[in-house]
Amino acid sequence: MMIEKIEAWPVRLPRDFAKAMGGAGTPTRLAGGAGDYRWSDVYPALYSINYETALVKVTMADGVVGWGEAQAPLAPEVACEIVRLLLAPAIVGVPFDGSRAAIEWLWDRMYATMRVRGQTGGFMMDAISGVDIALWDIAGKMAGKPIAAMLSENPAWRLPAYVSGLPLAGRGAAALPYRDAGLTRFKLFYDTPHTGEFLESLDEMPTGTRYAVDALWRFDLDEAIGFGRELDLREALWFEAPLLPESPTEHAALAQRVATPIAIGESYRTRYEMAPFFREGVLRVYQPDLGRVGITEGIRLASMATVAKADVVPHLSIACGPQIAAALQFSAAVNCHLVEYNPQVLAIANRFLRTPLRIETDTYVVPEGPGLGIEIDESKLP
Repeated sequence: MMIEKIEAWPVRLPRDFAKAMGGAGTPTRLAGGAGDYRWSDVYPALYSINYETALVKVTMADGVVGWGEAQAPLAPEVACEIVRLLLAPAIVGVPFDGSRAAIEWLWDRMYATMRVRGQTGGFMMDAISGVDIALWDIAGKMAGKPIAAMLSENPAWRLPAYVSGLPLAGRGAAALPYRDAGLTRFKLFYDTPHTGEFLESLDEMPTGTRYAVDALWRFDLDEAIGFGRELDLREALWFEAPLLPESPTEHAALAQRVATPIAIGESYRTRYEMAPFFREGVLRVYQPDLGRVGITEGIRLASMATVAKADVVPHLSIACGPQIAAALQFSAAVNCHLVEYNPQVLAIANRFLRTPLRIETDTYVVPEGPGLGIEIDESKLP
């Protein structure tokens, strides 16, 4: 059967900006301004005041449709144009039998489109990942199986969740309803320039809870060692994104000096980008973002993490249904012991699904339908 058509379009949804701060895509306070993209007050990066992502739809000649999604928290039009201009010519009209080998061949073909020009990361890989997820969705539908069952003989159909996205102020109080409902693990963004103030907020977390800290690549090595030792005292789950993403040697030096597990992964798209970090023995928690690595490269990277004795805990930020479902199918196949849960993100994603993705107490329920296991209500898409 031939791949007949690939479509991609940007999604940009307005949201309550004040409520969004502290959550996925807007982890820090943002500077004022007139545009949609604003500088963070504490980290030199742009964030959007909207909810932005990029959806991908692949249609086969017999009408079977697969849905994918690229991680695109800013400028989703870029990934969509890459799909339209660079990836569609490489795979439209190509025979596809739904096998894993066929998907891997198509991944390699898409990767090769711009490889000799040095375009092997960033937006290029985000676009490839969106198409890759859609191909896996089609493959599952062709096989009549969920993706997890295609990748594993014993998938985990229930996945423990941790809460990400507590508000910047009053975290302890905000955590209480989740704790009382059975969700006891959290990720907290280091969102203030004042370390003492942030450490005090950690000590206000309710009894019976544990937390990880996402530092947003804020520290130099000496600062990270000092902060990491504070996390050691508090038995933090992990210390996420402590140093600049380009620094495997410094990350290795940090890992040798603190007991808290170092967690990275969301900034990197391929095994080639992650190889130095695995080689240096940096991480004990690997956080692939399925909207950036896709399922094909995600499985390859998970195998590398297993060899490195690192837990796989997917990063799950701004997303609609295909990206969340891909993360759940991947996690079920890899038997991840934790998956990120941002309540605002899940609520927005479920607006466009005929059957919502679910959390029961502290556990994701993995869809068991064919492919991603979700149905998009196209009439509700923006």
